[in-house]
Amino acid sequence: MTSQTMTAAAAGTWTLGDREINRIGFGAMRLTQSGEAFADDAVPSDRGRAIRVLRRAVELGVNHIDTAAFYFSPLRSANELISRALAPYPEDLVVTTKVGPGRDPSGAWIAHATARQLRGQVEENLRQLGRDHLDVVNLRVVGSDSIAERFGALAELREAGLIRHLGISNVTPEHLDEAQAIAPVVCVQNMYGIGVRPEHDAFLRTCGERGVAFVPFCSIAGDGRQAGASGAEHEEVLAVARAHGASPAQVRLAWTLQRGSHVLAIPGTGDPAHLEANVAAGALRLTADDLAALDSLHRRGA
Repeated sequence: MTSQTMTAAAAGTWTLGDREINRIGFGAMRLTQSGEAFADDAVPSDRGRAIRVLRRAVELGVNHIDTAAFYFSPLRSANELISRALAPYPEDLVVTTKVGPGRDPSGAWIAHATARQLRGQVEENLRQLGRDHLDVVNLRVVGSDSIAERFGALAELREAGLIRHLGISNVTPEHLDEAQAIAPVVCVQNMYGIGVRPEHDAFLRTCGERGVAFVPFCSIAGDGRQAGASGAEHEEVLAVARAHGASPAQVRLAWTLQRGSHVLAIPGTGDPAHLEANVAAGALRLTADDLAALDSLHRRGA
């Protein structure tokens, strides 16, 4: 499918908290380096190219960017690139960030932030992005322990005006119940895609029933995660791609978006051509037969 005239508006919109956004957004994780994200031997990205990609994304109608202060590589910070490329920020742009994990200046991962440390992480994001408030902050979770104390700390920062809306990432349905008992939750951000975590299908539906956006990450790469998509692809995906003159990545994005009107996409890339192809995927409408074949593949956990 051609991407020359496609904009993010073709994917439709969702109201995230009190902000209407296009359902195709942009993930900033891959902006800072080439190769596998967070790898010690990765090469820093070209700064000018990364800035051009961000500006082009906004030109194409992307008004939802996902980032984090821990998205950095030697010489590059995703938040710094976003600020350099887009400040002063467009009024309709929603920048979502994550707190919880942390990395020291060398890039080594450190213990997840305590409730008291979360304020420092929020303030670091504010400083790097050049904002006086953050549009959406996701509490990134590892494990199944209670999040009440940490989410409660973020709820206090929301009451103080440093955060506009709250979300949670890498979580279980029980975490959503726990968070919603403390403060409104506008989004759940979990790894999900064709064949990736089919056991989360019910959780995705629950989010829709509660008016909570479901935001899959790694929906193109799948189990490749930070390393990106592998060279191999399933025949079911290839067949649908051929039928629509699309790429397998576009099919995977389109399938994800068609899981529900509350599902948002945040594909990331440092390549201008890949950016345009990702945005164009928002206009791809899969048929009932396409969905049946892909759903079967998904249920197999392929």
